Amino acid sequence: MRGVSIHRVLPVLVVLLALGLSTSAGATPVVTASARIVPIRGFKGTGRLGQGAAVESKYTITGTEFPGGFPSPLTKAVVYLPEGTKLHPQGFSTCAASVLIASGPSACPKKSIASPVGKAGVADFIGGSPITETATLQAFFSPGGGLNFYANAEAPISAQIVSQGHFTKASAPYGLKFEAEVPLIEALPGAPDVSVTSIDVLVGAAYRKKGKTISYGTVPKKCPKGGFPAKSELTFHSGETVTQAYRVPCPKR
Repeated sequence: MRGVSIHRVLPVLVVLLALGLSTSAGATPVVTASARIVPIRGFKGTGRLGQGAAVESKYTITGTEFPGGFPSPLTKAVVYLPEGTKLHPQGFSTCAASVLIASGPSACPKKSIASPVGKAGVADFIGGSPITETATLQAFFSPGGGLNFYANAEAPISAQIVSQGHFTKASAPYGLKFEAEVPLIEALPGAPDVSVTSIDVLVGAAYRKKGKTISYGTVPKKCPKGGFPAKSELTFHSGETVTQAYRVPCPKR
């Protein structure tokens, strides 16, 4: 399957990022990101320290490394979450990658939805012209405790793609690491690989059991002055890895 690889980028950038973060060095793409911890839609009392929460993340990637004046495509992305962050996949339904590939999101159980529909910008140089498009993005809980992401770019960069992401433990001051490989994708045979230029998505879900709210992700109980420590590592096709250590603003208590 060929198409836009933004869905692979999403699971990494959906996790905690810092407000107003940017970086550049020579030919390296410039990354600007923002994020905030917010309540889970429809669940009062979430979005606070020690409680379940969703993460609203936005970012842009700019650069001129690729034809059309677009940034070099991503090939790998890693995000480190603050120590004390907890995940609770138990009780949620799952939607396997094979189901998404065969039938799309409509075939997934409602309780497997990990995010409302978000969006991402993609770009390519096709037929001698720079082309940009906004694709839809949505996350689903996957078997084994990870996340599957479905991306739908309709036209002119047409693709419906599924990507899988997974969590592992990380060393202090981080608690978890989320990692995804990003394949190089041609929108059309002979065209340059597709670039990702923006992400705008909110990830977080919960359900009720015997009157109690059960959240997939829980914020640490305490937040250090200046915010939670976090780190991201983005590797690009041009060969550079952009490492960013930053702070995520503390939510309300």
